[in-house]
Amino acid sequence: MEGQEMIEGIHHIAMIVSDYELSKAFYLDVLGCTVVDENYRADRNSWKLDLALPDGTQLELFTFPERENRLAGVEPIGLRHLAFKVRDVAKEKARLESMEVEVEEIRTDPYTGNAFTFFKDPDGVPLELYSIE
Repeated sequence: MEGQEMIEGIHHIAMIVSDYELSKAFYLDVLGCTVVDENYRADRNSWKLDLALPDGTQLELFTFPERENRLAGVEPIGLRHLAFKVRDVAKEKARLESMEVEVEEIRTDPYTGNAFTFFKDPDGVPLELYSIE
């Protein structure tokens, strides 16, 4: 429909995790997310954890008894990575490394000139820090 905006932004991103407590600690303690809601769904033998980023975007972490792992080293069809906006990539890289998170070298986006780097969550999901300055 012309003149009407259908999409206003991203509300949440849903991820399936293999180790609920490990992933919960990573997203809370390492990335600094806050808990919005946490529910155990007995009928599915599954946890659902709603987390918030400072800008209001939410991450949903799910567990399921049966799931498939990403193939190591293969670019799967679907979501490639999740990028987080930061003001100082070098500072955040150092903070992550002080928490024993392995972080790639900082690179420069050849199209925007912005700094970025990658690291992974406990399940190997690629995460990116991307400079907004």
